[in-house]
Amino acid sequence: MSVNQQAHTGPPYGQPQPGYQGYQQPAYGGQPLPGVPQSQYGAYNGPMPGYQQPVPPQGSLRAPPTSGAPPPASATSLPSSHLAYGQFGHGDVQNGIPASAAPMQRPPASQPFLPGSAPTPVSQTSTFQQYGPPPASVQQLSNHMAGMTIGSTTASAPPPAGLGYGPPTSIPPVSGSLSATGSGLYTPYTASQGPPPTSVSQGLPLAQPPFPGQPISTQRLPTQVPGFAPPPSSTGIGPSSYPPTTGAPRPPTMPGPPLPGQMVAGPPTSQPNHVSSPPPPSATSGPHPGPPMSGLHGPPPPTHPPQPGYQMQQNGSYGQVRGPQPNYGGAYPGTPNYGSQPGQPPPPKRLDPDSIPSPIQVIEDDRSNRGSEPFVTGVRGQVPPLVTTNFLVKDQGNASPRYIRCTSYNIPCTSDMAKQSQVPLAAVIKPLATLPPEETLPYLVDHGESGPVRCNRCKAYMCPFMQFIEGGRRFQCCFCSCVTEVPPHYFQHLDHTGKRVDFYDRPELSMGSYEFLATVDYCKNNKFPSPPAFIFMIDVSYNAVKSGLVRLICEELKSLLDYLPREGNMEESAIRVGFVTYNKVLHFYNVKSSLAQPQMMVVSDVADMFVPLLDGFLVNVNESRTVIASLLDQIPEMFADTRETETVFAPVIQAGLEALKAAECAGKLFIFHTSLPIAEAPGKLKNRDDKKLINTDKEKTLFQPQTNFYNNLAKDCVAQGCCVDLFLFPNQYLDVATLGVVTYQTGGSIYKYAYFQLEIDQDRFLNDLRRDVQKEVGFDAVMRVRTSTGIRATDFFGAFYMSNTTDVEMAGLDCDKTITVEFKHDDKLSEDSGALLQCALLYTSCAGQRRLRIHNLSLNCCTQLADLYRNCETDTLINYLAKYAYRGVLGSPVKTVRDALINQCAQILACYRKNCASPSSAGQLILPECMKLLPVYLNCVLKSDVLQPGLEVTTDDRAYIRQLVTSMDVAETNVFFYPRLLPLTKADVDSDSLPAAIRNSEERLSKGDMYLLENGLNIFVWVGVNVQQGLIQNLFGVSSFSQISNASNTLPVLENPFSKKVRSIVDMLQVQRSRYMKLIIVKQEDKLEMLFKHFLVEDKSLSGGASYVDFLCHMHKEIRQLLS
Repeated sequence: MSVNQQAHTGPPYGQPQPGYQGYQQPAYGGQPLPGVPQSQYGAYNGPMPGYQQPVPPQGSLRAPPTSGAPPPASATSLPSSHLAYGQFGHGDVQNGIPASAAPMQRPPASQPFLPGSAPTPVSQTSTFQQYGPPPASVQQLSNHMAGMTIGSTTASAPPPAGLGYGPPTSIPPVSGSLSATGSGLYTPYTASQGPPPTSVSQGLPLAQPPFPGQPISTQRLPTQVPGFAPPPSSTGIGPSSYPPTTGAPRPPTMPGPPLPGQMVAGPPTSQPNHVSSPPPPSATSGPHPGPPMSGLHGPPPPTHPPQPGYQMQQNGSYGQVRGPQPNYGGAYPGTPNYGSQPGQPPPPKRLDPDSIPSPIQVIEDDRSNRGSEPFVTGVRGQVPPLVTTNFLVKDQGNASPRYIRCTSYNIPCTSDMAKQSQVPLAAVIKPLATLPPEETLPYLVDHGESGPVRCNRCKAYMCPFMQFIEGGRRFQCCFCSCVTEVPPHYFQHLDHTGKRVDFYDRPELSMGSYEFLATVDYCKNNKFPSPPAFIFMIDVSYNAVKSGLVRLICEELKSLLDYLPREGNMEESAIRVGFVTYNKVLHFYNVKSSLAQPQMMVVSDVADMFVPLLDGFLVNVNESRTVIASLLDQIPEMFADTRETETVFAPVIQAGLEALKAAECAGKLFIFHTSLPIAEAPGKLKNRDDKKLINTDKEKTLFQPQTNFYNNLAKDCVAQGCCVDLFLFPNQYLDVATLGVVTYQTGGSIYKYAYFQLEIDQDRFLNDLRRDVQKEVGFDAVMRVRTSTGIRATDFFGAFYMSNTTDVEMAGLDCDKTITVEFKHDDKLSEDSGALLQCALLYTSCAGQRRLRIHNLSLNCCTQLADLYRNCETDTLINYLAKYAYRGVLGSPVKTVRDALINQCAQILACYRKNCASPSSAGQLILPECMKLLPVYLNCVLKSDVLQPGLEVTTDDRAYIRQLVTSMDVAETNVFFYPRLLPLTKADVDSDSLPAAIRNSEERLSKGDMYLLENGLNIFVWVGVNVQQGLIQNLFGVSSFSQISNASNTLPVLENPFSKKVRSIVDMLQVQRSRYMKLIIVKQEDKLEMLFKHFLVEDKSLSGGASYVDFLCHMHKEIRQLLS
């Protein structure tokens, strides 16, 4: 889509954000604000407006037989009204979770197809606007959509002058594509012949029908050594010379690995990829169905004769030049004329950024293919839609992807195969994730005094995969195979299929996620817990008082205390509250309801902390309302003239811990702290910040705590269920690496507001505080992950404490936190039985109820590497790799960590190339369809501030980001590492949708436009120097570019459609994120622009990070070295 084109309006995106919705503020109760449209990018999920979605067809398609032969024509040729969309009809799921006969698989990534096989006819769907007649057969759709000289296409979109069409023979088929049978359109060539050049005009939009899941060949990037081509110089992109393609999905930039839910597809990846496809045989076992293409609008890549450097070559390679992309210009203005004679000299070498895999394209395609159908969890090993797609989940026996996402949904049967591929087997688990309103919360099951039914040996909880035998009197455990008697009260007869007749009445037999009410045996000291308490601990040193922070906190708490979390049907919260202020000494407050005024008690002996009062410290908000209000009025006045600049820190945590111990309850400390604790006291710290350590072997010490004192304190806090949330307001080095230890190990959250200024940071701080106080939290939590025989959980990442090798302990676990678990083989797995995970979380609810939340997931197992690579989820893989690397910096030099990451990814891709891709010249880069974004995302992780800091990044920033990322979910790491960039001037003011995102590169920006970039922590609004005066007036209320102030961090409320639209986009994004993002206005060529450019992650970074193009070349070199 050209820069000047309007985005077409998409369907209304009514679905609330899955996974994320919790952030609906500022109205206190977590209700969505009136007037703020529900997010369309869902919880970072939503059908992308602007691209019409294919009409969901009625009817469903059963998985075809798993033979290597091409499917019979009838399997795929569907009338246009019945595009096979649903992967299984609802009626198809028997009770339980059948491992479907043909497990849902992605087609093979790049597989040879024998010439001469019969093409499958395809019918045109009515959804896409057609340019020219529909192609007659699959083979015309195949990856060599190269010349696209089909029918009258030339008439409907003439190529730009200077680009001639070559003869049909000039189009090389892509690897794994069908050869022409009798159509004369394409002649196959063998690898040895070298690709003939094609003379295809770039960017010719052609809409093609989407195709029910058929394999599409992977991409290769032909390059011939010697020498990688230089990176493209930054070129502007001219407006496209073609008509906009309405409704048609855009072609993928380059074929490569499909993202999570994506089919392995060749250049075009837009096609419904949740339709089950004939599972192809392994790469070694014979021919594979060739790739029909779908929804491709865009010509094949130009190809030229072999030459040094990267050449564009169609061969399933990075050659694919796309049709106009939304909001990018079409072909580069001065596109060279690729002549049709093979001997013609090639244009200057450079890898066109449009010809390499685009995250935007992959996200778009997944949205259009998978956003319209619910994701039904009844089948084993299904890859869910991407986190960026807004979809609805129906739990039919496996946990929703909002609770668990895996790096691969088809895991190797043996450890040797796993080692060979180097693909880490990991699950990112978010046990208390928030669900969108249309999805049902897990049911609460009460088995009375006997408690949940469990396996006698491994103690796994009853779940849909347990097998009842002997007429229902016993059950065989699906995890350890032990047979256990069914307790008499739980007995039920079996039907003719071996299922219990009460199957659908019991959540634990039919659902992937559910809760049990825990009995007293699951409680500490065998007694039921008391409701938790919240203690607010406010730093009242000189800095905190002078900045206005103390007054702000006290004012906010007066109203916020009415919004403490409570169980669904309770009138008021059961949580009790207490208050402490501190500088060098601690002040406790008695706010007992019977008092006329609050009483203050001072503890100055910070070396031996105790709580000076029991009765009256923790109180019910409603009972003590007037005393609390009086206290909150008095605190700012009491300390208004303080001169005390020094603070303590560890004694503050000890005080909160002692108070919770005395009250015999769990709870949370909210600590508001401003400076390095240098006052004489336990846990005293010194300033050890040293930029000279960067890039030395001692750099790791900057991430480690400077004393063990806080580790021991954290251990005591976890034992009591005392979770610590830390709000930091530093004006200089504060040692986040040390102060954050207790927060991190107790499952708490850290919020940081450097150089806090009331007028600029108040909104962000108050929104964060409101959400932090109100969100769902489980206290005194223990999580254990059980697996079926053959694999076991070996490693854990996140904010928690572990006292043994199996139990993850958290004083508090909230709805935003994830725990990442890595699995290793300890035996062989079988393809028939697959692999099972069960995550069990024992916790105390905010009303003091002890509960068990159970999530179950079944995965497929494979003996062929191709099946592993076809079912990976790149976003989850990157989430795991980032956490692994961020933990690595604690013990190894940063360079070692970076090299290990690059090496592991090169091994993953080299193994694919060697074992799964069809043979081709070493000069080609071949990526699995599912992983085609692995290089671009990995490069973003390598360039992040933790692994490659710029000069302006502080040591505290790095420690803060390191801790933050460690408990992020997949949607958060996705946007954190590859930010979302939206062209505001393209926004349709009359629709609720977001403008279509563009790629993160400076060459995509136009001086005459404004853009919004968000990464989950910040929102930047970038204003080009040539933006029309009217737009500046409408958005900023000033008359010229020079008058825009970047000191402001809010957009003025102006009564015009553009201002309303941009503010609604900002509000929509804020609601999707777990933290309130700081708004930063950036003017082009201004000093702040350097900060903004740091987030244009496809470009070279100032700190030395490679551009995407250069990194792809580097990865290719690494892969070739491994293969040679």
